[in-house]
Amino acid sequence: MIHRRRLILLAALILSACQPATVTPTAVPSATDAPPATSTPKVDDSIQIQKEALKGVTIQVWTPWFGVEQNLFDSQVQDFNQTNEWGIKVQSTSQINYTQLYQNVAASLNSPDQPDLAIAFPEHALEWNASGSVVNLNNYVNDPRYGLSSADIKDIPPVFWNQDSVNGTRVGAPAERSARFILYNVSWARELGFDSSPQTSSDFQQQACRAHQTMLTDTDKTNDAYGGWLIDTNPIATLSQLKADQPLDWSNLVNDADSITALSWMTAFGGGVLEGNGYRFLTPKNIAAFTFIKQLYDDGCAWTAQPNADLPAAFASRKAIFATAGLEELPDYARAMAAADNSDEWTVLSFPGDAQTGLIVYGSSYVVLKSTPEKQLASWLFVRWLLSPENQTKWVQVTNLFPLRTSSLDALSDYKNTHPQWAAAVALLPQAQMQPQLASWRNVRIMLGDGFNSMFRLNIPAGQVAAVLAQMESISRDLSK
Repeated sequence: MIHRRRLILLAALILSACQPATVTPTAVPSATDAPPATSTPKVDDSIQIQKEALKGVTIQVWTPWFGVEQNLFDSQVQDFNQTNEWGIKVQSTSQINYTQLYQNVAASLNSPDQPDLAIAFPEHALEWNASGSVVNLNNYVNDPRYGLSSADIKDIPPVFWNQDSVNGTRVGAPAERSARFILYNVSWARELGFDSSPQTSSDFQQQACRAHQTMLTDTDKTNDAYGGWLIDTNPIATLSQLKADQPLDWSNLVNDADSITALSWMTAFGGGVLEGNGYRFLTPKNIAAFTFIKQLYDDGCAWTAQPNADLPAAFASRKAIFATAGLEELPDYARAMAAADNSDEWTVLSFPGDAQTGLIVYGSSYVVLKSTPEKQLASWLFVRWLLSPENQTKWVQVTNLFPLRTSSLDALSDYKNTHPQWAAAVALLPQAQMQPQLASWRNVRIMLGDGFNSMFRLNIPAGQVAAVLAQMESISRDLSK
């Protein structure tokens, strides 16, 4: 059971603080975990379906959203139903979150109850594709009548478009894309004598530690732990409550922020979690990244918040010169700054490292499941419509996420002016990299978040972080089988 592996991880991490770690040979990836090696099929006869055959076709779409996002999606469904030229009807059902969506789709595959289209993570699509349940969208994308033009494809940034294409098979198309960023108080940095943002890990350390020193030299003794980087860790309180018969629910146990933050730092130091088609954690560059982070914490230049703490309020009250947040969270920080009557200038940065900067893009995709030729084509046409620049403009204005079409930026000029941090994030996209394209990433990322968290929760010395990475690499092999 996966949850038992998580308990083993935590126990192993405690022991690892006292034991030396050695770099071991790269693990040979399991054949079941390798990206599906499906060759591009010949042109499907379904692409030759005439327009008249689509009239009245109804497709079921399952989403992971609720609230504002689901309301927006439902309004787009209504618009499509009323205006599409083929007479296609879309019915949308919210599964509340990604975990329930994944579980419900997996349980419904190859049954009359399965949806025709699901908004899921790319690693979910890879898993379902291995069982033969996912439509390869290459034929639809390239079809001269129903596909995308070369200009359309070029209009979608490659870091978004390529995530769903593995070994010649397109298991999906981007639905939403986000990233995590370092939030930076520019005004406070200037007061501390810094005229430019940190470009390297050394710059980051210097600015974080100087901000921390200001807390030690004032008259308020209650703020002595603050000032530097506010680390986005999540306590795993629910882990001990996990029942033996419960399935793994990553969204309730660990916020995905932990794993993306960890991966971003690793990438910034020239490391990462992949080697070939398998995982590799214990490398000198990853050791350097985790040692830097933990040493920053040990020196008091980084700190973790209490459970359920208001992180935007902490940043707005100058308890941290740096914080970490997802693109969709930026409006929360803007509101916190306004509520605190704080007029400081602030912006977003990619993660500064020794080798490069780290910026990892992640998010959900449109996944068409195998059904009838008519429903598959109808699902694709709905996806194509959702990816139009006009619809992407509306989606950005509600979600604050990346626009999936570069041409949407022209219509978002007013939004850029009123959301300068979002505009700064979009400008960093050329630096961005994709997540691992492996089905097992669904579970390995949880383990990565746990390992990252454990360094602070268990207060593992900076000199022992290699042991954490060694345990993570060992468990990743198990999760890949």
